Amino acid sequence: MKRTLACATVLAMAALSIQAFAQTQITGAGATFPNPIYSKWFSEYNKLHANVQINYQPIGSGGGIRQVTEQTVFFGASDGPMTDDQLKAAPGMLMHFPTVLGGVVPVYNIPGVTAELKFTGDVLANIYLGRITKWNDTAIAALNPGVKLPATDITVVHRSDGSGTTYIWVDYLAKISPEFKSKVGVGTSVNWPAGVGGKGNEGVAGVVTQSPGAIGYVELIYALQNKISYGSVRNAAGEYVRASVAAVTAAAAGAAASMPVDFRVSITNAPGKGAYPISSFTWLLLYENPKDKAAAKTMVDFVKWALTDGQKFCGDLGYAPLPASVVKLEMTALAKIKMS
Repeated sequence: MKRTLACATVLAMAALSIQAFAQTQITGAGATFPNPIYSKWFSEYNKLHANVQINYQPIGSGGGIRQVTEQTVFFGASDGPMTDDQLKAAPGMLMHFPTVLGGVVPVYNIPGVTAELKFTGDVLANIYLGRITKWNDTAIAALNPGVKLPATDITVVHRSDGSGTTYIWVDYLAKISPEFKSKVGVGTSVNWPAGVGGKGNEGVAGVVTQSPGAIGYVELIYALQNKISYGSVRNAAGEYVRASVAAVTAAAAGAAASMPVDFRVSITNAPGKGAYPISSFTWLLLYENPKDKAAAKTMVDFVKWALTDGQKFCGDLGYAPLPASVVKLEMTALAKIKMS
Protein backbone atom coordinates (compact mmCIF):
# COMPACT_ATOMS: atom_id res chain seq x y z
CA MET A 1 0.00 0.00 0.00
CA LYS A 2 2.81 2.39 0.95
CA ARG A 3 4.60 1.51 -2.28
CA THR A 4 1.44 2.24 -4.27
CA LEU A 5 1.03 5.62 -2.58
CA ALA A 6 4.68 6.46 -3.16
CA CYS A 7 4.39 5.58 -6.84
CA ALA A 8 1.24 7.66 -7.16
CA THR A 9 2.96 10.61 -5.50
CA VAL A 10 5.97 10.33 -7.84
CA LEU A 11 3.70 10.13 -10.88
CA ALA A 12 1.69 13.14 -9.73
CA MET A 13 4.85 15.18 -9.19
CA ALA A 14 6.17 14.13 -12.59
CA ALA A 15 2.90 15.20 -14.22
CA LEU A 16 3.08 18.58 -12.54
CA SER A 17 6.70 18.96 -13.61
CA ILE A 18 5.85 18.13 -17.22
CA GLN A 19 2.95 20.58 -17.14
CA ALA A 20 5.18 23.33 -15.70
CA PHE A 21 7.72 22.96 -18.47
CA ALA A 22 5.26 22.37 -21.31
CA GLN A 23 6.04 24.60 -24.25
CA THR A 24 3.67 27.45 -25.04
CA GLN A 25 3.86 27.91 -28.80
CA ILE A 26 2.62 31.20 -30.28
CA THR A 27 2.81 32.03 -33.97
CA GLY A 28 2.67 35.42 -35.65
CA ALA A 29 3.34 36.85 -39.09
CA GLY A 30 3.76 40.16 -40.83
CA ALA A 31 6.14 43.05 -41.36
CA THR A 32 9.78 42.53 -42.31
CA PHE A 33 10.59 46.06 -41.09
CA PRO A 34 10.73 45.04 -37.38
CA ASN A 35 11.93 41.46 -37.95
CA PRO A 36 15.46 42.07 -36.58
CA ILE A 37 14.19 43.50 -33.28
CA TYR A 38 11.37 40.94 -33.01
CA SER A 39 13.82 38.08 -33.54
CA LYS A 40 16.02 39.51 -30.79
CA TRP A 41 13.07 39.96 -28.44
CA PHE A 42 11.69 36.46 -28.96
CA SER A 43 15.13 34.99 -28.33
CA GLU A 44 15.76 37.06 -25.19
CA TYR A 45 12.27 36.37 -23.82
CA ASN A 46 12.78 32.64 -24.35
CA LYS A 47 15.93 32.86 -22.21
CA LEU A 48 13.80 34.28 -19.40
CA HIS A 49 10.84 31.95 -20.01
CA ALA A 50 12.15 28.67 -21.44
CA ASN A 51 8.62 27.30 -21.83
CA VAL A 52 7.54 30.12 -24.17
CA GLN A 53 8.35 29.82 -27.88
CA ILE A 54 7.17 32.68 -30.12
CA ASN A 55 7.56 31.98 -33.83
CA TYR A 56 7.40 34.83 -36.33
CA GLN A 57 7.11 34.73 -40.11
CA PRO A 58 8.37 37.96 -41.77
CA ILE A 59 6.10 37.78 -44.82
CA GLY A 60 5.24 41.48 -45.15
CA SER A 61 2.58 43.62 -43.51
CA GLY A 62 -0.08 42.71 -46.07
CA GLY A 63 0.41 39.01 -45.38
CA GLY A 64 0.38 39.62 -41.64
CA ILE A 65 -2.91 41.51 -41.81
CA ARG A 66 -4.41 38.78 -44.01
CA GLN A 67 -3.28 35.91 -41.77
CA VAL A 68 -4.37 37.49 -38.49
CA THR A 69 -7.73 38.34 -40.10
CA GLU A 70 -8.09 34.69 -41.20
CA GLN A 71 -6.90 33.64 -37.71
CA THR A 72 -4.22 31.32 -39.10
CA VAL A 73 -1.77 33.05 -36.72
CA PHE A 74 -2.29 34.33 -33.18
CA PHE A 75 -0.91 37.82 -33.86
CA GLY A 76 -0.10 39.97 -36.86
CA ALA A 77 2.42 42.74 -37.40
CA SER A 78 2.27 45.75 -39.69
CA ASP A 79 4.13 48.99 -40.36
CA GLY A 80 1.01 50.52 -41.83
CA PRO A 81 -2.05 50.76 -39.56
CA MET A 82 -5.02 48.72 -40.73
CA THR A 83 -7.69 50.65 -42.61
CA ASP A 84 -11.26 50.91 -41.35
CA ASP A 85 -12.35 48.43 -44.05
CA GLN A 86 -9.64 45.95 -43.01
CA LEU A 87 -10.71 46.21 -39.38
CA LYS A 88 -14.34 45.61 -40.33
CA ALA A 89 -13.32 42.49 -42.27
CA ALA A 90 -11.76 40.90 -39.18
CA PRO A 91 -13.93 38.43 -37.20
CA GLY A 92 -13.28 40.36 -33.97
CA MET A 93 -11.85 43.60 -32.65
CA LEU A 94 -8.16 43.89 -33.59
CA MET A 95 -6.02 46.21 -31.48
CA HIS A 96 -2.86 48.04 -32.57
CA PHE A 97 0.16 48.13 -30.25
CA PRO A 98 3.19 50.23 -31.29
CA THR A 99 6.40 48.35 -30.48
CA VAL A 100 9.32 50.45 -31.77
CA LEU A 101 10.06 53.30 -34.17
CA GLY A 102 12.15 53.07 -37.30
CA GLY A 103 13.16 54.94 -40.40
CA VAL A 104 12.88 53.96 -44.07
CA VAL A 105 15.86 55.10 -46.12
CA PRO A 106 16.53 55.60 -49.84
CA VAL A 107 19.31 53.15 -50.74
CA TYR A 108 21.27 53.31 -53.98
CA ASN A 109 24.00 51.58 -55.93
CA ILE A 110 25.89 54.03 -58.16
CA PRO A 111 29.33 52.74 -59.21
CA GLY A 112 31.98 55.40 -58.65
CA VAL A 113 29.84 57.49 -56.30
CA THR A 114 30.80 57.21 -52.64
CA ALA A 115 29.30 60.50 -51.40
CA GLU A 116 26.15 60.56 -49.30
CA LEU A 117 23.49 61.87 -51.65
CA LYS A 118 20.78 64.33 -50.67
CA PHE A 119 17.16 63.87 -51.70
CA THR A 120 13.92 65.77 -51.41
CA GLY A 121 10.47 64.23 -51.37
CA ASP A 122 9.74 65.75 -54.77
CA VAL A 123 12.84 64.18 -56.35
CA LEU A 124 12.10 60.77 -54.83
CA ALA A 125 8.48 60.99 -55.96
CA ASN A 126 9.49 61.86 -59.51
CA ILE A 127 11.99 58.99 -59.58
CA TYR A 128 9.26 56.57 -58.51
CA LEU A 129 6.80 58.11 -60.96
CA GLY A 130 9.29 57.38 -63.74
CA ARG A 131 9.82 61.06 -64.53
CA ILE A 132 13.49 61.18 -63.47
CA THR A 133 15.31 58.35 -65.23
CA LYS A 134 19.04 59.28 -65.15
CA TRP A 135 21.33 59.76 -62.16
CA ASN A 136 22.78 62.95 -63.63
CA ASP A 137 19.32 64.54 -63.97
CA THR A 138 19.51 68.24 -63.14
CA ALA A 139 17.05 67.84 -60.24
CA ILE A 140 19.39 65.37 -58.49
CA ALA A 141 22.54 67.27 -59.46
CA ALA A 142 21.17 70.53 -58.03
CA LEU A 143 20.81 68.90 -54.61
CA ASN A 144 24.32 67.43 -54.73
CA PRO A 145 26.78 70.07 -55.99
CA GLY A 146 30.31 68.75 -56.34
CA VAL A 147 29.22 65.12 -56.76
CA LYS A 148 30.08 63.68 -60.16
CA LEU A 149 26.88 61.85 -61.08
CA PRO A 150 26.98 59.45 -64.05
CA ALA A 151 24.50 59.38 -66.92
CA THR A 152 23.49 55.89 -65.76
CA ASP A 153 19.86 54.81 -66.06
CA ILE A 154 18.04 54.66 -62.74
CA THR A 155 16.61 51.23 -61.92
CA VAL A 156 13.69 51.78 -59.56
CA VAL A 157 13.22 48.98 -57.00
CA HIS A 158 10.08 48.59 -54.91
CA ARG A 159 8.41 45.89 -52.87
CA SER A 160 6.61 43.11 -54.72
CA ASP A 161 4.62 42.03 -51.65
CA GLY A 162 2.11 43.84 -49.47
CA SER A 163 4.39 45.88 -47.28
CA GLY A 164 4.29 48.26 -44.36
CA THR A 165 7.65 49.60 -45.48
CA THR A 166 5.93 50.52 -48.74
CA TYR A 167 3.13 52.13 -46.76
CA ILE A 168 5.59 54.36 -44.89
CA TRP A 169 7.43 55.25 -48.12
CA VAL A 170 4.32 56.14 -50.15
CA ASP A 171 2.65 57.83 -47.19
CA TYR A 172 5.61 60.22 -47.11
CA LEU A 173 5.80 60.75 -50.89
CA ALA A 174 2.04 61.34 -51.12
CA LYS A 175 2.30 64.10 -48.50
CA ILE A 176 4.97 65.85 -50.58
CA SER A 177 3.74 65.23 -54.14
CA PRO A 178 0.08 65.71 -55.09
CA GLU A 179 0.78 63.93 -58.39
CA PHE A 180 2.19 60.91 -56.56
CA LYS A 181 -0.84 60.88 -54.26
CA SER A 182 -3.28 60.91 -57.18
CA LYS A 183 -1.41 58.44 -59.44
CA VAL A 184 0.03 55.98 -56.90
CA GLY A 185 -1.77 56.66 -53.63
CA VAL A 186 -1.15 55.26 -50.16
CA GLY A 187 -1.35 51.63 -49.09
CA THR A 188 0.64 48.52 -48.31
CA SER A 189 0.28 47.58 -51.99
CA VAL A 190 0.12 50.15 -54.79
CA ASN A 191 0.32 50.16 -58.58
CA TRP A 192 3.84 51.31 -59.36
CA PRO A 193 4.33 53.29 -62.60
CA ALA A 194 7.91 52.08 -62.92
CA GLY A 195 10.46 49.67 -61.54
CA VAL A 196 11.13 46.08 -60.49
CA GLY A 197 10.01 44.33 -57.34
CA GLY A 198 11.81 42.61 -54.48
CA LYS A 199 10.17 40.51 -51.78
CA GLY A 200 10.66 41.84 -48.27
CA ASN A 201 13.23 44.35 -47.10
CA GLU A 202 15.82 41.65 -47.76
CA GLY A 203 14.65 41.28 -51.37
CA VAL A 204 14.80 45.02 -52.10
CA ALA A 205 18.24 45.25 -50.48
CA GLY A 206 19.40 42.31 -52.59
CA VAL A 207 18.13 43.73 -55.89
CA VAL A 208 19.72 47.13 -55.20
CA THR A 209 23.05 45.51 -54.26
CA GLN A 210 23.08 43.44 -57.45
CA SER A 211 21.89 46.19 -59.82
CA PRO A 212 24.25 49.05 -60.71
CA GLY A 213 22.21 52.25 -61.01
CA ALA A 214 19.46 51.01 -58.69
CA ILE A 215 17.53 52.92 -56.04
CA GLY A 216 15.22 51.36 -53.47
CA TYR A 217 13.78 51.84 -50.00
CA VAL A 218 14.41 49.68 -46.93
CA GLU A 219 14.27 49.94 -43.17
CA LEU A 220 17.50 51.42 -41.80
CA ILE A 221 18.85 48.19 -40.26
CA TYR A 222 18.77 46.46 -43.67
CA ALA A 223 20.90 49.23 -45.20
CA LEU A 224 23.37 48.96 -42.31
CA GLN A 225 23.51 45.15 -42.34
CA ASN A 226 24.02 44.98 -46.12
CA LYS A 227 26.42 47.96 -46.19
CA ILE A 228 24.35 49.76 -48.85
CA SER A 229 24.75 53.50 -49.39
CA TYR A 230 21.74 55.52 -48.27
CA GLY A 231 20.95 59.20 -48.55
CA SER A 232 19.71 61.99 -46.34
CA VAL A 233 16.24 63.44 -46.93
CA ARG A 234 15.01 67.00 -46.54
CA ASN A 235 12.51 67.32 -43.71
CA ALA A 236 9.61 69.70 -43.12
CA ALA A 237 12.00 72.17 -41.46
CA GLY A 238 14.16 72.29 -44.60
CA GLU A 239 17.05 70.30 -43.11
CA TYR A 240 18.72 67.35 -44.84
CA VAL A 241 18.60 64.62 -42.22
CA ARG A 242 20.27 61.23 -42.26
CA ALA A 243 18.28 58.49 -40.56
CA SER A 244 19.38 57.70 -37.02
CA VAL A 245 17.84 56.73 -33.69
CA ALA A 246 17.89 60.37 -32.57
CA ALA A 247 16.31 61.63 -35.82
CA VAL A 248 13.51 59.04 -35.66
CA THR A 249 12.91 59.89 -32.00
CA ALA A 250 12.61 63.56 -32.96
CA ALA A 251 9.97 62.65 -35.55
CA ALA A 252 7.91 60.87 -32.89
CA ALA A 253 8.01 63.71 -30.37
CA GLY A 254 4.93 65.48 -31.67
CA ALA A 255 2.89 62.33 -32.22
CA ALA A 256 3.44 61.14 -28.67
CA ALA A 257 1.65 64.19 -27.33
CA SER A 258 -1.47 63.60 -29.43
CA MET A 259 -1.63 59.82 -29.80
CA PRO A 260 -5.10 58.57 -30.82
CA VAL A 261 -6.67 55.95 -28.56
CA ASP A 262 -6.32 53.22 -31.20
CA PHE A 263 -2.64 54.12 -31.83
CA ARG A 264 -3.19 54.42 -35.60
CA VAL A 265 -1.05 57.43 -36.45
CA SER A 266 1.29 58.63 -39.20
CA ILE A 267 4.49 60.52 -38.33
CA THR A 268 5.96 60.87 -41.83
CA ASN A 269 7.08 64.40 -42.73
CA ALA A 270 6.88 65.33 -39.04
CA PRO A 271 7.59 68.94 -38.09
CA GLY A 272 10.50 69.89 -35.89
CA LYS A 273 14.23 70.33 -36.03
CA GLY A 274 16.25 67.17 -36.55
CA ALA A 275 13.24 64.98 -37.42
CA TYR A 276 13.86 62.30 -40.03
CA PRO A 277 10.89 62.62 -42.40
CA ILE A 278 10.37 58.94 -43.36
CA SER A 279 9.80 57.59 -39.85
CA SER A 280 7.06 55.41 -38.42
CA PHE A 281 5.84 53.33 -35.56
CA THR A 282 5.39 49.61 -36.26
CA TRP A 283 2.49 47.71 -34.68
CA LEU A 284 1.60 44.30 -33.29
CA LEU A 285 -2.00 43.31 -34.01
CA LEU A 286 -3.84 41.40 -31.27
CA TYR A 287 -7.48 40.41 -30.87
CA GLU A 288 -9.24 42.02 -27.94
CA ASN A 289 -11.13 38.77 -27.27
CA PRO A 290 -8.95 35.92 -28.60
CA LYS A 291 -10.09 32.30 -28.56
CA ASP A 292 -6.93 30.98 -26.90
CA LYS A 293 -6.94 32.63 -23.47
CA ALA A 294 -3.70 30.94 -22.32
CA ALA A 295 -1.85 32.24 -25.37
CA ALA A 296 -3.41 35.66 -24.78
CA LYS A 297 -2.03 35.83 -21.24
CA THR A 298 1.43 34.78 -22.44
CA MET A 299 1.39 37.29 -25.30
CA VAL A 300 0.25 40.14 -23.06
CA ASP A 301 3.05 39.32 -20.63
CA PHE A 302 5.53 39.31 -23.53
CA VAL A 303 4.29 42.65 -24.89
CA LYS A 304 4.61 44.24 -21.44
CA TRP A 305 8.22 43.02 -21.32
CA ALA A 306 8.91 44.24 -24.88
CA LEU A 307 7.52 47.70 -24.09
CA THR A 308 9.75 48.03 -21.02
CA ASP A 309 12.88 45.89 -20.64
CA GLY A 310 12.87 44.97 -24.34
CA GLN A 311 13.31 48.58 -25.44
CA LYS A 312 16.99 48.52 -24.39
CA PHE A 313 17.76 46.36 -27.45
CA CYS A 314 16.44 48.97 -29.93
CA GLY A 315 19.47 51.21 -30.42
CA ASP A 316 21.94 48.50 -31.42
CA LEU A 317 19.57 47.41 -34.19
CA GLY A 318 18.84 50.88 -35.55
CA TYR A 319 15.40 51.35 -33.99
CA ALA A 320 14.23 54.12 -31.70
CA PRO A 321 12.57 53.21 -28.38
CA LEU A 322 9.01 54.24 -27.68
CA PRO A 323 8.27 57.47 -25.78
CA ALA A 324 7.37 56.72 -22.14
CA SER A 325 3.98 58.41 -22.60
CA VAL A 326 3.07 55.96 -25.40
CA VAL A 327 4.16 52.96 -23.30
CA LYS A 328 1.89 54.16 -20.46
CA LEU A 329 -1.09 54.35 -22.83
CA GLU A 330 -0.35 50.88 -24.18
CA MET A 331 -0.23 49.33 -20.72
CA THR A 332 -3.76 50.61 -20.18
CA ALA A 333 -4.87 49.24 -23.57
CA LEU A 334 -3.32 45.80 -22.87
CA ALA A 335 -5.63 45.46 -19.86
CA LYS A 336 -8.58 45.37 -22.29
CA ILE A 337 -7.48 42.04 -23.80
CA LYS A 338 -9.69 39.27 -22.41
CA MET A 339 -7.51 36.54 -20.92
CA SER A 340 -10.19 34.51 -19.17
